Parts: sequence; C-alpha cells; structure tokens
Amino acid sequence: MSAKPMPANAVVRVSRGAFNPARFAEVQAMTEATGRYLIPAIEKLPGLISYYAGASPSGSMVHVSVWESDEHAQQMGRLREMIMDARQAAEEAGVEFDPIVNYPVDWSI
Repeated sequence: MSAKPMPANAVVRVSRGAFNPARFAEVQAMTEATGRYLIPAIEKLPGLISYYAGASPSGSMVHVSVWESDEHAQQMGRLREMIMDARQAAEEAGVEFDPIVNYPVDWSI
C-alpha cells in the first residue's frame, strides 16, 4: 500500500475528551449536531488534509485532523465555531477535555 506523499511539515492534531458513559447517546448526538456547522467552517481552512471525529460508548471522544503544517493546525485554536460553539455544546453534554496536542508526522501509510 502506498500513501499519498505527506508534506514534510505535516502534523496530526488530537483533541480528546472524556464523559460519563451513561451520557453516550447525548454526546454522540452532540457530536453529530456540531458537525453540521463545524464541517463547512473547517473545510474553509487552508492546509487541511483530513479530519475525523467520533465518540465511544466507553466515555471518550476524539477529534483527529491532519494538517500540512503546525501553523495550519493552529488555526483550529482560533476557529469560533470550534472554540466557542462546539466546545460549549460538548461541555453541556458533560465532556471534559484534555490539552490539545499537535504531533509532527514521522511516517504514514
């Protein structure tokens, strides 16, 4: 299997949150609802390679994105739809977030 060449400065941005597994249905519904306004906003940002979001019945949710550079990934920290609207919706559903980390890509498949 051959991967599409990754830019030399590509990063993976990981945002993780935890919640009471009893609230899974609520968190999953929130994740789907916030996607309706996050997807168009994120798609407008330059440097995006891919983006994934999901919630697990075990009480964890994640947003994982791949960007051409750390500078591009840092745009997420300024995106109003993410830092205000979606974060508030997640916190109202009981999600507590870990610090967001950007990882330089060392290799990919």
